[in-house]
Amino acid sequence: MANHNSPRLVLASTSPYRRALLERLGIPFIAVAPACDEESLKNPQLAPQAMAELLAEAKAASLLPSLLSSQSDSVIIGSDQICAVDEIILHKPGTAERAVEQLERLQGRAHRLITAMTVIQGTQRWHYTDITTLVMRPQSRAALQRYVAADEPFDCAGAYKLELRGISLFERIDSADQSAIVGLPLIALAGRLRELGFSLP
Repeated sequence: MANHNSPRLVLASTSPYRRALLERLGIPFIAVAPACDEESLKNPQLAPQAMAELLAEAKAASLLPSLLSSQSDSVIIGSDQICAVDEIILHKPGTAERAVEQLERLQGRAHRLITAMTVIQGTQRWHYTDITTLVMRPQSRAALQRYVAADEPFDCAGAYKLELRGISLFERIDSADQSAIVGLPLIALAGRLRELGFSLP
């Protein structure tokens, strides 16, 4: 729990995955939809990491005008995740057919999940980026179709859910923080929140 002197914590996200992750820290927070047009910010000239970092900061910063007028010491968290293979960004598939196509593209190869985070309090901004490298084992289209039917990963970058059956798709995962894979790097975030006065173990 936050102590009486702790600022309010705000998650600039409507993602149920990020909300569930932040709840693990046991700190009261509110989740608010970012007030920015993400699609208009997506510049195809940017490298995947630069794109993720831009979007994470834009999401957090978009809430500043409304929060500064009501509670100036609010701490705002923005995060964005991009799946990239060979510097090409893969988007959320949206449908079962596109999910299978994305998984076929990834199998037998290494790709990266780039999770960028920005924490803002007043004029202070803190940035962190986690990069996880994953290697998917080769498998048949039928196997991928069975997986997609089971997990329905239509709203996930990369078209898989590692926290569910998607873990069986992989040969190797190199990660400094497994929570970042789901969408929010809790190890780095917990350290920053302690510095900002939140009570954590």
